[in-house]
Amino acid sequence: MKNKKVLFLTQAAMIAAIYVVLTFVFAAISFGEVQLRIAEALTIFPMFTPAAIPGLFVGCLLGNILGGAALPDIIFGSLATLAGAYGTWLLRKKKPFIACLPPIVANTLVVPFVLRYAYGINLPIWWMMITVGVGEVLGCGVLGNVLYFVLRKYKEPIFRSSQYHAC
Repeated sequence: MKNKKVLFLTQAAMIAAIYVVLTFVFAAISFGEVQLRIAEALTIFPMFTPAAIPGLFVGCLLGNILGGAALPDIIFGSLATLAGAYGTWLLRKKKPFIACLPPIVANTLVVPFVLRYAYGINLPIWWMMITVGVGEVLGCGVLGNVLYFVLRKYKEPIFRSSQYHAC
């Protein structure tokens, strides 16, 4: 039992760290009304382990804080990632093309309002939903699915503990 808790915390911490690193390595395209956050590809991880849910939340939270985001972005952007990760975990037994939809939908619906009310970006909400949505489809949908199919071959060494496997 204790080893499972350590494994869970270790996986969550590693996922959070990778999310933060990817956010900063690709900082030029990770923020703004037109964004492609490469770190969002990691939102496919709840298909492998529930530790990804808090890991993605903490990673997004830290990425937003360290990236100098406004408080509403820190709160609501991170909560959108949390909701998306939890939705992916709920759909973990589905195909990855379906399981990646919750983070796409959550961020497409939340981030444009954050951009408008936290940063004063005066573009139409529907337009920002399109631009954020396209970035999410590319990050979560395309890159996330590529990551899923690569990791599926190596999930035993990466995500040890058969209790967490859904695929």
